[in-house]
Amino acid sequence: MIDINLVRENSELVKENMKKKFQQDRLILVNKVLELDENWRKLKYDEDDLRSERNKISKKIGKCIKRGDKEKTDKLKIKAKKIPEKIEKIQEKQKEEKEKRDEILGKLPNIMSSKVPIGKDDSENVVEAEYGTKKEFDFKVVGHVELAEKLGLADFESSRDTSGAGFYYIEGDLALLNMALINYARDMMIKNGFTYVETPYLLGNNVINRVTDLHDQENMVFRIKNDDLSLIGTSEHSLIGRFIDKEINIKDLPIMHTSYSMCFRREIGSHGIDEKGLFRTHQFNKQEMIVICLPEDSDKYFEKMKKISIEIFKGLELPIRVLKICSGDLGNLKYEQIDLEVWSPRRKDYFEITSCSNLTTAQANKLGISTRVKGERITPHTLNNTAIATSRALVAILENHQNKDGSVNIPKVLQPYMGGKKKIEVKK
Repeated sequence: MIDINLVRENSELVKENMKKKFQQDRLILVNKVLELDENWRKLKYDEDDLRSERNKISKKIGKCIKRGDKEKTDKLKIKAKKIPEKIEKIQEKQKEEKEKRDEILGKLPNIMSSKVPIGKDDSENVVEAEYGTKKEFDFKVVGHVELAEKLGLADFESSRDTSGAGFYYIEGDLALLNMALINYARDMMIKNGFTYVETPYLLGNNVINRVTDLHDQENMVFRIKNDDLSLIGTSEHSLIGRFIDKEINIKDLPIMHTSYSMCFRREIGSHGIDEKGLFRTHQFNKQEMIVICLPEDSDKYFEKMKKISIEIFKGLELPIRVLKICSGDLGNLKYEQIDLEVWSPRRKDYFEITSCSNLTTAQANKLGISTRVKGERITPHTLNNTAIATSRALVAILENHQNKDGSVNIPKVLQPYMGGKKKIEVKK
């Protein structure tokens, strides 16, 4: 959520930013925010006037008591007693106007970085860099589902029977490879100065509603019936939600946290859930990272997080590219975003494997996170990045490191986590 002061002081900048995001049809929201804010401020002035009047009456009562003027004292006391009721009514109206204002304010996009390419949708995202070499195969590349089943390491049929589409059983070396990816990413994060944190997998809906800008939460979030709780879609929500409505001591900044978690998403919508496989599922594993820092440092940490992601996937010997997300494809909370995409030799195309975002003050404003610099309360910047989503990494490894005989080479960086094993072969 952008700062209300920015809308008050520079509404044209806010509108120009929306135009760059091709949201011309929503420009009216800026005027509506200003209108509701003006109503709120007028009520605030009325409240202040009443408080001032009450103070003046109190002083007059004191003087009347000293003079022994009982008649005037009683009249003033009657008048003073009516003021708290008036203030209470005004405060109720204030609250209503502020809630209306903030609801619309939350729909206004964060001011974007000047480095964000201008484009209408994901077709206009820009390739920033490419790493790794695409392997040439002298045989037909097998999809990850067929390969995992032939290796005897995945069971998609039983998971449909027990849980429905969007779930899976993996076992043996494939399950161990999954754990190797988690441990590898965790160690990479710790090496880069992040603190490892274990988080709750359930969050109160008050946190869920303030930590994310999901366009349609009912289509994405698993709600717990009869409880005001939801399953997390990423540990980022738990990591950053931990600081809701808190003032962080400046001495504790930057906060650099990383966490592994199971993640749960309904994924109802245009993409849907894969009937079979590991690519798009209801349940998956992620190693996440977040940073809370001073505003002047967020660009530096954005580059640091991006570099870590590149390092992780270069280590896995996978061909990747960095994609700068354009204005029309950028989420409303985001100042800047890059995606990492990995090459699929089966599809002859790239698919998204991780995403890194700088949200500047937008997320912290929604969550009420603050700090103080030389006594002045300010809003810190927040950033997040998926170090690795292991299910998609497994898909990429199975496709890119498969051999003609159906075996799969284990990347060197993962071999120490696999007991020195160099290859996954058909289960005997």
